[in-house]
Amino acid sequence: MALVLFFAFCWFIGFATATFNVTTISFDEGYIPLFSPGNLIRSPDGHSVRLLLDVYTGSGFISSSMYHHGFFSAKIKLPSDYTAGIVVAFYTSNGDVFEKSHDELDIEFLGNIEGKPWRFQTNLYGNGSTNRGREERYNFWFDPSKEFHRYSILWTAKNIIFYVDEVPIREVVRHDKMGGDYPSKPMSLYATIWDASSWATNGGKHKVNYEYAPFTSEFKDLVLDGCPTDPIRSFPNSTACTETDAWLQTRDYAVITPKGRSAMRRIRQRYMYYSYCYDTVRYPVTPPECVIDANEKQRFRNSGRLRFGGSHRKQMRNARRKRRSRPTSNISTEQNDM
Repeated sequence: MALVLFFAFCWFIGFATATFNVTTISFDEGYIPLFSPGNLIRSPDGHSVRLLLDVYTGSGFISSSMYHHGFFSAKIKLPSDYTAGIVVAFYTSNGDVFEKSHDELDIEFLGNIEGKPWRFQTNLYGNGSTNRGREERYNFWFDPSKEFHRYSILWTAKNIIFYVDEVPIREVVRHDKMGGDYPSKPMSLYATIWDASSWATNGGKHKVNYEYAPFTSEFKDLVLDGCPTDPIRSFPNSTACTETDAWLQTRDYAVITPKGRSAMRRIRQRYMYYSYCYDTVRYPVTPPECVIDANEKQRFRNSGRLRFGGSHRKQMRNARRKRRSRPTSNISTEQNDM
């Protein structure tokens, strides 16, 4: 019976939404290396890229432009076997420009000991509100290390939607009382792999084991739909991207259909295991954008005992500080197709 229910659920999810109509780009069309270019390996056709974590360093890339709202997406395949302490992140941020008032939208994949599944979390910050993280954590309903799956972030002036394989898993609707906690400044798109032994797996109980290195995360079918913006010259000119914002609102990924909402509800009921909205330890007063569900409230009544890593700006600064010196080379090009 359990197996029948599982396949029925997979069928439901598979037909909940259609494949998004998006245009993919090559790496060079939209991205540049962020750090450790020797651990960034492009495919011969330039349409996919691998990021490696070894005993010396991780790696990452960043979009060539900053965007004021947009749809950011990639198909990602995560490392397999023993991955405790590893974080693979796909996120937007402007921490390099707005150091004390940065915004973020995060999808973070959290590694695990061998035989235990990957997990992931979504999060957002606005205007440097890193002490008011809005994390949600989920178990996967598939093995993300076996094949590619699409992960996406939609960011508009009205709402934020996180997707997995074109199925919405979380929507944050902007609430007036959020104020600056809602991301509002132009952001870049980042992808990274790095050592987060201090918190990623069971609150830091399990560390990265470099006997299994190098750890490889793969990215392909990259999408950057949005309004490229100079954050210094254009901000706070809110009209600069009006046409692009209107165009984004017409896209298929900007509307959650009734079937999509039903699929999102099922995923959250079955696979979400933490939500900040029910964390009365961190938030005695419920954040204003939260919509409280009585059944979820009962299920998460013991929330507030997880450990989180904080903003990517601080994490990246620490990762760079801890890097051991090693010879660097130009970006590698892989000999075989990925």
